[in-house]
Amino acid sequence: MKRLEQFPLFRWMMVHPRLAAWIILSLGMVILLVIEARDVGLLPTQWVALIVATVLVAGACVWIISWEDKDEEPSEAEAPKP
Repeated sequence: MKRLEQFPLFRWMMVHPRLAAWIILSLGMVILLVIEARDVGLLPTQWVALIVATVLVAGACVWIISWEDKDEEPSEAEAPKP
């Protein structure tokens, strides 16, 4: 893991985990969209609308998943302080 942290891209992903997750999830979802809908005969504006909607849905997914991060309290907060 130490060797991966030396690369600038992985360092950026460590600093911005939600944005990195959004980008990776968006890419995966758009690739799947293009593979599955390539023979449907969509117009270019329809492709743009679908891709934009897919990227926004991926962002919403990452945002909803991040709600769990806010619910977790550090272990030090669990113990009452005198």
